Amino acid sequence: MTILRAVRSFPKPVRLLLVNQFGVNTGFYLLIPYLAGHLGQDLGLSALAVGTVLGLRNLSQQGLFILGGSAADRLGARRVIIAGCALRSVGFALFALGDSLAVLLAASVLSGLAGALFNPAVRTYVAHEAAARKAEAFALFNVFATTGALAGPLLGTVLLLVDFRAAALTAAAVFALLTVAQACALPERAVPAPPRGVLADWREVARDRRFLGFAFAMVGLFGMESQLYLLLPDAARRATGWPGAVALVFLTSTLANLALQLRVTTLLQRHGPPARWIATGLAVAATGFLLPLTAPGLPGVLGGVLLLQLGLMTAQPFVLTLIPAFGRDSLTGTYYGLYYVVSGLAAALGNTAVGHAMDAAATAPWLLCAALGLGSAAALARLHRTGRLPAPARPLPSEAR
Repeated sequence: MTILRAVRSFPKPVRLLLVNQFGVNTGFYLLIPYLAGHLGQDLGLSALAVGTVLGLRNLSQQGLFILGGSAADRLGARRVIIAGCALRSVGFALFALGDSLAVLLAASVLSGLAGALFNPAVRTYVAHEAAARKAEAFALFNVFATTGALAGPLLGTVLLLVDFRAAALTAAAVFALLTVAQACALPERAVPAPPRGVLADWREVARDRRFLGFAFAMVGLFGMESQLYLLLPDAARRATGWPGAVALVFLTSTLANLALQLRVTTLLQRHGPPARWIATGLAVAATGFLLPLTAPGLPGVLGGVLLLQLGLMTAQPFVLTLIPAFGRDSLTGTYYGLYYVVSGLAAALGNTAVGHAMDAAATAPWLLCAALGLGSAAALARLHRTGRLPAPARPLPSEAR
């Protein structure tokens, strides 16, 4: 099935949220990759101040995902999606218009809080709306997100020929348009009155040992995925001596995703439970970090990117399908929120460890990433083998189009 046909087979709210995710990633990557350069070079901030601004944005997002997830459960995912897009529009506009440290810190907090709100809320809405077709919906979600992550930097590069403010204001405008689109076209869904307080919900999810075991077993996924922005671009640049080789990493990843993501998910969901394919995907992604050691140069790096992307394509839709199956429907957002708190910490710690390994020895970061992925695959396989993972509803034959 083509991507366009697959998109049309879903109800309007899912289609709208797919386009929303393309816009979110386009606007985000239009600005964020160039923010550090603007702060340090254009505004002349110290390295400490630049690190503080960037770190605060990261902390505001990663640390507050649980808040966004709970808000989606209690207020309705639609309202939280709209609020998140609106806040990010304001935050990015402040990056464009402000030059004092206080304004920049406020922009960081607002843009980080925005991501903490709409990321779990969007996934909660898609999970509820897609019902038994979650895996296919999240496969398409991944396609639109990856395409936006490529389009954003390309557009940002063009706008930077004018100046940073043009790029930042365009990013703010993208999120403003998304806010209006969700407010006008995304249907409101009734939310039952919660029977107890937020803290009781958090305790219930935090005491779900099966879910916590799953979340921590998945740290390898995010540790490896984050290397698309650290280890692999650096390796491509070193292999060629050409800074533009970095673009080949993202182009290879995006084209692979566009060509294969929907086909892979559609095929695999017919053959076995999601946990099997999550473990397989983790193992395939891990081998992507061994290939550059055996096939040096740019071909080895790009081959590693392909294997990593194939592993991510295999695992990610089934991960997002499995998360809601751990608990009650009324806690879907909270489960997504806590999961992304863990994943954010995993990505941050993974990048720190890989960065240290890159300074230590040429082979060290590749072996570290491979070991991390294979360790996660083994942990996931053990959870599946011992019956500690739920079985999400599978699509009926008529639904698996």
